[in-house]
Amino acid sequence: MSLVSAFFAIIRRDLILAFRRRAEIANPIFFFIIVVTLFPLGVGANPKLLQAMAPGIIWVSALLAVMLSLDSLFRSDFDDGSLEQMLLSSHPLTVLVFAKIIAHWMVTGLPLLVVAPLLAIFLGLPEQALGTLLLTLVLATPVLSLIGSIGVSLTVGLRRGGMIISLLVLPLYIPVLIFASNAVEMAGNGLAVDAQINILIAIFFMSAVLAPLPAAAALKMSVN
Repeated sequence: MSLVSAFFAIIRRDLILAFRRRAEIANPIFFFIIVVTLFPLGVGANPKLLQAMAPGIIWVSALLAVMLSLDSLFRSDFDDGSLEQMLLSSHPLTVLVFAKIIAHWMVTGLPLLVVAPLLAIFLGLPEQALGTLLLTLVLATPVLSLIGSIGVSLTVGLRRGGMIISLLVLPLYIPVLIFASNAVEMAGNGLAVDAQINILIAIFFMSAVLAPLPAAAALKMSVN
C-alpha cells in the first residue's frame, strides 16, 4: 500500500469506527450545546451582557468540547494493538498520526462549525460577527486537535490520563482562545480583525507542520 493510500485508509477507518460508536460524535456536540445554553441561566438573561460575553462563551465551550474527546484519539488503537502496527509500518509515523488528527477533527471539530452559528444567534452575537466566528473555528479547531495530539501521545499508556492531558495542553490552548475570541468580539464591534486572523493562520500552519513530529515521537516512547 502506498503512503497516500495508507493516509486515506486511516482516515476512512477512523470515520467508520466513529460512526459505529456515535457517542464519540454526540458527546462533544451535546457538551458544547449544554455549556453554552447554561450560561444565560447562570449570568442572567441580560441581552447586552450575553452579547458581550458571546465570543468568550462560544470559544471556551468549543475548547472544552474538543478536550473532552482528546483521550479517544489514540486510546482504541492502543487497546486493540493497532497502534503497534502503525509503529511497525514502513510508512512514516508522522504521516499516519496526521491522518488520525484529521479524522479526529472531522468527528469533533467539524460538527461544531454547524452548531456554533445557531448558538451564537441564541446569545445575540451580531450578524456581522458570524462570518468571523466561522473563520476562527475553521482555523483554530484543527489547531486544538493538533496540539492535543501531543498531550494524548504522552499519556496514551496511562489508564486515566484525562486530567494529565488537560494540564499538558491547556496552557498551549490559551493563545488560540485569546486571538479567536478577540477576533469575534472585534468583528461584532465593526472593527478590523486582520491581525488576529493572520496570527491564527500562522498558528494553524505551524501546528500542522510541527505537531505530528512530537506526537509521533511521544507515541514511540509511550508504547515502548
